Amino acid sequence: MADYDVQFDKDKGDWGAKREGASRASGRFETQAEAHAAARALAENSGGGEVRDHRKDNNQIRNTDTVGKKDPYPPKG
Repeated sequence: MADYDVQFDKDKGDWGAKREGASRASGRFETQAEAHAAARALAENSGGGEVRDHRKDNNQIRNTDTVGKKDPYPPKG
């Protein structure tokens, strides 16, 4: 299982899908949606994990998506 972060690179001006603990991104993308889809596919292929989308302006996590494993914090209701 692997966790991925989708973050904006201000120097390159694009979005990256980066595996947790990696020194560089697994892929570079023009939009956050493309980077999220790629990170989701990478997480699925590695047996599941978390995909965390970060805000473009301050890099805070804005969304977390559990892929291919049981969600540790499922929504109520």
